[in-house]
Amino acid sequence: MPDVIQLIADSGATKTEWCLLQRGKTKPINTQGISPYFQSPSEIEELLKQELLPNIKMPPQQIYYYGTGLASTENVGIIKKVLKKLFPGAKVAADHDMMGAARALCGHQKGVACILGTGSNSCFYDGKKIIKNRPGLGYILGDEGSGAYLGKKVLQYFLYETFDEDLQYRFTLKYHTDRATILDHVYKKPLPNRYLAGFALFLAENRGHYMVENIIEDGLNDFFFAHLHKYREVWTSPVSFVGGVAYGFKDVLAELCRTYQFESGKILKNPMEGLIEYHRQ
Repeated sequence: MPDVIQLIADSGATKTEWCLLQRGKTKPINTQGISPYFQSPSEIEELLKQELLPNIKMPPQQIYYYGTGLASTENVGIIKKVLKKLFPGAKVAADHDMMGAARALCGHQKGVACILGTGSNSCFYDGKKIIKNRPGLGYILGDEGSGAYLGKKVLQYFLYETFDEDLQYRFTLKYHTDRATILDHVYKKPLPNRYLAGFALFLAENRGHYMVENIIEDGLNDFFFAHLHKYREVWTSPVSFVGGVAYGFKDVLAELCRTYQFESGKILKNPMEGLIEYHRQ
């Protein structure tokens, strides 16, 4: 029986990471992000024709697409229709990014899966499907533990001059910004959540300072208290994390798991590694 060619996608609004699996080998492909909320089917199709198709010699027989905005049945239909048009012989499955995270982190086992990236999310996964999902409130009211949440704290400390003189100087030296510019980006320009999340990097670059450590620990603890603590399964199943924030501050997550007496599972920078393993099985 010939080897099945699989194509896996992990898509956000900024970028999409693809991986072609054939004869045990993997070929990574990167394209622009895809969001059915902000792009029409024809725009998505044109993007994939320009950036994906030239990198694929043999068409895949199976496509597994995980992406932002696919909690909506209508958006799932849009993505599947576009992919079927481009790869008419392929079997196409599409699901939202929380399912991608759960499969990447837990495989076929039950567990609590968490996304800590620009935003945050979590679920209890029984090894086949998502059983519980804590409601997200977005970067203004929620997204505890996310890059946007931590970045917001950094800006508050800077603008309120809560940082000590050393950190104020380091922030000014790195960003060359001011109050008016920051407020303009947050309240008037598009995608303020991504803008806020960009300042979480300041925390990663200044580890060891007590103020920085306090922001990281408090921000991640807010995620544990507001979300993880509410799953009763968290006491009997491993807790795993994926995302840039999770990976960057994995030492703090591990310590919080010990404090809360949760079993610590995997911590991945992005889901693709786990999704490749899942679909190979």
